Amino acid sequence: MMGPLLLALAPLLLGAALFLLRLGLHKRGEERILLRLGQAYRVVRSASARRDWLDPLLQRAGLAQGEFSLRPWLLAWLGAVLLAALLAGGAAALLVLLGLPLLGYLALSWRYRRRLQRIIQQLPGLLDYSVRSLKAGRTLNDAVLGGIDATREPLRSAMLRVRRNVQLGVPLDDAVNELAELYRQDELRLFALGLRINQRHGGNASELLENLIKLIREREQGGRQLRAMTGETRITAWILGVLPLAMVGYFLMANPGYLLAMWRDSHGQMMLLFAFALQALGCLVLWRMMRSL
Repeated sequence: MMGPLLLALAPLLLGAALFLLRLGLHKRGEERILLRLGQAYRVVRSASARRDWLDPLLQRAGLAQGEFSLRPWLLAWLGAVLLAALLAGGAAALLVLLGLPLLGYLALSWRYRRRLQRIIQQLPGLLDYSVRSLKAGRTLNDAVLGGIDATREPLRSAMLRVRRNVQLGVPLDDAVNELAELYRQDELRLFALGLRINQRHGGNASELLENLIKLIREREQGGRQLRAMTGETRITAWILGVLPLAMVGYFLMANPGYLLAMWRDSHGQMMLLFAFALQALGCLVLWRMMRSL
């Protein structure tokens, strides 16, 4: 009696087994895809994606590591240190050893600020394109990513980073937030926050982007008015920072023996190095005061 019953149930059990096997393989494939996307997401969001401290600085300045070779600059730096040690002694070598990296950092920071200023100026154009695309019936992701090709540099290269992250499986709001944390800019953080609110809670995306455009333009206008009102203060800070260096240059041209005699004396070297340290500290304080205006 059991034999015919088992024989009759065998096709059903075989079909159920095949169905469970197919379901398990499909589930395993989904888990593998999600694991791969999760690893890509963590690589994008984690600090390990930034291989060292120089990589974020170069990215902010618009210099990719493939386009920027660090080895020639390091060799030139070491050569300048050795040359200063041979010609002017250990104190000059120490000055070159510390001064050249500081100058390089200031140059990259200046390039970063100029690039960031242009990005913020071009951001309302991208948002306006996204608003028009949303009103034409496109989705929010398509509206934002579709406007990248219509933008100019440097915003285009910055937003291409967002597009690559989205193609890896990162949500759009997280990709924009990663860009905002890289550039450390409030306007980009507001953009990412607006995308996150819209994707999680819904709402009128076009109205949200229009309000963001208005906010960015009002903030830019306020910044220009503040710079115009504090122009005299900033010029005074520049004069106070440059005047001692100009006086040193004048002494070197008019009476070079005056400073060189101090440099040949050990106490004179200490005085000159102490004066240089105070000058660097004063320039740093003035720079921080100017940044706070």
